Amino acid sequence: MITKEILVSTNTNKENNLYEMSIERPVLLVFLRHFGCIYCREALHDLADLRKDIENRNTQIVIVHLSEFELAKTYLEKYGLDDIEQISDPDCDLYAKFGLVKGSMGQLFGLKVWTRGFGQMAKGNMYSIKQVGDGFQMPGLFVLAEGSVKDMFLHNSIADKPNYLELIDGVIEKLK
Repeated sequence: MITKEILVSTNTNKENNLYEMSIERPVLLVFLRHFGCIYCREALHDLADLRKDIENRNTQIVIVHLSEFELAKTYLEKYGLDDIEQISDPDCDLYAKFGLVKGSMGQLFGLKVWTRGFGQMAKGNMYSIKQVGDGFQMPGLFVLAEGSVKDMFLHNSIADKPNYLELIDGVIEKLK
């Protein structure tokens, strides 16, 4: 269970804690795997494309990654997301607190992963040989509001593609 204490004690690179941020407005907390992952690159591309729509919903994006801040910034810059608040969690402590586990063979290397992976490579989202993070870590999304988790998207496969706006809209509707 994700407690208030976890949210209060988790600070971004801008020294804001998740609890206070979620009191001010909803937070889309995006846990990535590693920056070499084609699906994480797809997620960053999607977030860059949807950023205005997300922000127009009065929701703030926070990216959680497994790299050091400066290295992450070089990857985030490619998508115009280097000004987004981020959390560095190289030891996967926050991932574990949010219930995000290491993937099984099927989740990491199953048919869906290969099928969508070839499609992503055709779009130019190549897998990087240089892995920056834990290749076995599963990703996830959480929408925080009013000091707690209001909804989440837990991947059954690393190739799952979440609908970010639908997830946010569902929470906003519940808050009305």
